[in-house]
Amino acid sequence: MAINDVEHCDVVHNHSEIVLKLHKQMPSEDELYDLAELFKVFGDSTRIKILFALFEQEMCVCDIAETLEMTQSAISHQLKILKNSKLVGNRREGKSIIYFLADDHVRTIIDQGLNHIEE
Repeated sequence: MAINDVEHCDVVHNHSEIVLKLHKQMPSEDELYDLAELFKVFGDSTRIKILFALFEQEMCVCDIAETLEMTQSAISHQLKILKNSKLVGNRREGKSIIYFLADDHVRTIIDQGLNHIEE
């Protein structure tokens, strides 16, 4: 895409007060990197399906696999990524491992994302 294809100011000028304010409020490079990495996790439709299922109900790997019509191995792989990203947690109940959304922030992200695409 050529630069002429993008809308831009006709005159180059600087709003110093706006730029200064944003420089002070901008998160650190490390925080921005971590945020970008978090959003990458949401970039996989299988992981989104798992999160949506857990949004509705805590589940074991067997039930998630059956719900999504996938193998337990495939689901376990995605759950590991979600757990490493602190988006899901788990607990043992007898011989089963029950997975759940890590906290209400994850629920909010999913809910806000759905609201955004439905507008």
